[in-house]
Amino acid sequence: MIAVQRCGSVDEFLGVAGGFLEAREAEHNLLLGICTVLRDRPWSGDEPPDLLVVRSGERIVLVAIRTPPHNLVLSEVDDADAVAVLADALAELDLPGVTGPKDHAAAFAERWCRPTGRRPELAIAERIFRLSVVRRPPVPSGRLRQAGPDDRTVVIDWVESFVREALPSDNPPLDHRLVDLRIALGGIYLWDDDGPVSLASAHSRTPHGIRIGPVYTPPGLRGRGYASACVAGVSQAQLDAGLRFVFLFTDLANPTSNHIYQEIGFEPVRDVDAWRFAG
Repeated sequence: MIAVQRCGSVDEFLGVAGGFLEAREAEHNLLLGICTVLRDRPWSGDEPPDLLVVRSGERIVLVAIRTPPHNLVLSEVDDADAVAVLADALAELDLPGVTGPKDHAAAFAERWCRPTGRRPELAIAERIFRLSVVRRPPVPSGRLRQAGPDDRTVVIDWVESFVREALPSDNPPLDHRLVDLRIALGGIYLWDDDGPVSLASAHSRTPHGIRIGPVYTPPGLRGRGYASACVAGVSQAQLDAGLRFVFLFTDLANPTSNHIYQEIGFEPVRDVDAWRFAG
């Protein structure tokens, strides 16, 4: 029998499902990163997060997290029937969409939308990449540095530009407090060539790694190697600090960025899709 368990805290959730997630750390880097944020920062949303574990008997076969107003995020699935069970269990929630492994996210979207009158629409097709050794690209002029408080305006402008350019149009607006926190924690890096020319953020720790994103270079400064140098430098800094892995997500509709990251040493792991529920 397949059953859904709701956990009351992130510590309870990780106590139950941490081993399941860590066994496939790259595939679950988004879920693990969300757990790190929930553990380290008080939740301030209007609705509490949903921390869900799906079991077939005693075996965990699927976990999921919803942090409103964002999509439900699915883990890898070890029993395909668990997707339908979870979709039915969440039928009363007003979900904006779902993000997860390609086939399973599509199956959840179809099942959840069927009785609601909503319509599943593919918002973005992405690929998870993992890096453990940096291959240094040609180094352009300039240097890598961490962003500071004086960079706040340009960082907010560039991250908002990234959101408009790279993410679905219904993505929640940028929380400027998150930018302030990442700057304070030293997680936002700039390639500086007589002023900032490219940005990369490292955040959302996993047990042995960290995720990079967003990565952004203003249109007029692209094609000069700034983003490659910035991402390579940020990745090396994380490995030098003792982490084993660096993860990132790429938009499959952008072959240029996919090629750039693989040149640096990122290896493809898993395709994931984000669906929106329209109507």
